[in-house]
Amino acid sequence: MKKFFTTIKNIFSIEELRTRIFYTLGFLMVFRLGSFIVLPGVDPSKLNEASSGFFGMINTFLGGAFSRASIFALGIMPYISASIIVQLLSVAVPKFQKLQKEGESGRKKINQITRVLTILITMAQASGYLAATIPAEAITLTNQSFFVASSMIILTSGTMFCMWLGEKITEKGIGNGISMLIMIGIISRFPLAIIEEVGTRGTQGLLLLVLEFLALFFIVMSVVLLTTAVRRIPVQYARQVVGGGKKQLGKGQRSYIPLKVNSANVMPIIFAQSLMFLPSLLSSVWAEENDTARYIAQAFADFTSLEYNITFAILIILFTFFYTAITINPKQMADDMKRNNAFIPGVKPGEQTSDYISAVLDKITLPGALFLAIVAVLPAFASAAGVSMNFAQFYGGTSLIIMVGVILDTLQQIESYLLMRHYEGMMKSGSIKGRSQNVPAF
Repeated sequence: MKKFFTTIKNIFSIEELRTRIFYTLGFLMVFRLGSFIVLPGVDPSKLNEASSGFFGMINTFLGGAFSRASIFALGIMPYISASIIVQLLSVAVPKFQKLQKEGESGRKKINQITRVLTILITMAQASGYLAATIPAEAITLTNQSFFVASSMIILTSGTMFCMWLGEKITEKGIGNGISMLIMIGIISRFPLAIIEEVGTRGTQGLLLLVLEFLALFFIVMSVVLLTTAVRRIPVQYARQVVGGGKKQLGKGQRSYIPLKVNSANVMPIIFAQSLMFLPSLLSSVWAEENDTARYIAQAFADFTSLEYNITFAILIILFTFFYTAITINPKQMADDMKRNNAFIPGVKPGEQTSDYISAVLDKITLPGALFLAIVAVLPAFASAAGVSMNFAQFYGGTSLIIMVGVILDTLQQIESYLLMRHYEGMMKSGSIKGRSQNVPAF
């Protein structure tokens, strides 16, 4: 306990770090306040709560702003969608690959393209949001066209403001701003979930409540291990030795390539979750006439059903391999090593190095994908075991992985500041590991 208070004192004794923490808290407070400002012309008492399915997941990310018809109802999600699209284009389209290689100027052009795409996606999503989530009786304005037009402008402006807040947190605060906005939205629902669970169990269910928190603790520790686990490939750098008028290669510095067990991070769950509402949506069209369609619609509308979770797990495994394949290029890594006079001991440079990295990547991606699928379906098991719906969401899935990743990233930055100022780190041995740099930080 004494070490804990000493670490807190050291953190706030560094002026730059203290200022960044206060900036971050201020920006997050503005974001949370904005999530309670309802769109003009909407009666919040007549809105429906989005508690399950794809809308429920978005509502969790945004801390309830989605179901409240807030000016931040779409939050940062359109920007994330645009970033994912641009990232995929950077892998598949040569023009975007060229921009990535142009350094700072190329990065600015990609950011500009992402912002324009964010506006377009937000406008499209705003139209769908108004039509799908706000019932007619909740609209107080008589002029429907004016309400739709003004709300689309406000929602788009709200998303752009959230994007600006995220950039400011990254620039002047601590941690990745976009990730912090998502995390604060998720964490904001945690106290209410605990209160709801305690109220449900009461004093008679105290033992069950203790067991639930113990299970949650071990699940969080498992996710930390999944997030930080790496497979290190040793690398030897050749050193040029000049002597007798000739250049010879000698043994140089040793290093390693850290390959994350979960290189895709949370992206497979997001991709899979975005597809899981399609079977229920498409089957509901023929549900009244066809028994099979009715069965599919009912099965995939319940996130605790066996059919839903098996399909969800399979999609996560497939998307994990897919996303890892498009974000990590073993051939490019082998070429970069060859140019830098580096090699893997016992492996020839070039194609054999590329094959070796690919083989290692396949071996570690499979257990990572299986573990990620298990973590993703844990909330369904928790709910089936009697845990309340809101509290069960923190037993795994997208919410838990995002929270763990963001917290680790933030702690890693804080520890870096402490070590630079010659203070003792936050751990007695080793260091805090953040997420991989080859995946998006959200």
